[in-house]
Amino acid sequence: MAAQPAGGQKPQKPFHIVSPVLESLSLSKAAGTKVFMKMENVQPSGSFKIRGIGHLCQDAARRGCRRFVCSSGGNAGLAAALAARELALPITVVVPGSSGPTAVRKLQELGATVEVYGKVWDDANSRAQELAKTEGWVMVPPFDHPLVWEGHASLVRELKDSLEDKPGAIVVAVGGGGLLAGVVAGLQQVGWQDVPIIAAETLGAHSFHEALKAGRLVTLPDITSVATCLGAKTVAARALECARE
Repeated sequence: MAAQPAGGQKPQKPFHIVSPVLESLSLSKAAGTKVFMKMENVQPSGSFKIRGIGHLCQDAARRGCRRFVCSSGGNAGLAAALAARELALPITVVVPGSSGPTAVRKLQELGATVEVYGKVWDDANSRAQELAKTEGWVMVPPFDHPLVWEGHASLVRELKDSLEDKPGAIVVAVGGGGLLAGVVAGLQQVGWQDVPIIAAETLGAHSFHEALKAGRLVTLPDITSVATCLGAKTVAARALECARE
């Protein structure tokens, strides 16, 4: 979903590609039914994140953004850096110390200015929000923004075009909840509201699980999962709303 430019110009082409849908023979055998994988690992940035973040960045550029700021444990920053490069705009990505040198190197290779701050993503996010107060700088949230969810919804529209039948269920990973919110939006757009969603989290970064259990947003004391790039101490409020809906 490209941003809609003003002045009658052509809509900008989105930065993501239509990813293939492939059956996993091993998963199908284990589950006793056909299991398909939406191969988002082939996206230009390496993950689904480019869908929503690319959409948000295109919108911000159209509105006069001078510099992007993104907080990330990895994938969101790569998507934002790629979008910034495509838009010929500078970007600062703030990553936590848990991200490691490989993530920093990849971001720098895409032209991003990288700042390492804090222990976990929540620390880096606080720093990014401070930087984003600079005039002309736009915050690119990794998961908690309607434009991000709107961009991620394109994934379900592609599924509708790729699959012969409506799926029996859709399995999504939850870190901050942006993919979940986008999938829910996409299901509503294609008339698949009755398709159940199975949300999976890593133990030690299970802020969504704790929120569901408590019936309200819960902030974890720390991220203890080894999957640090999936770690948000508090899941997006929209994720909890999606579960209630």
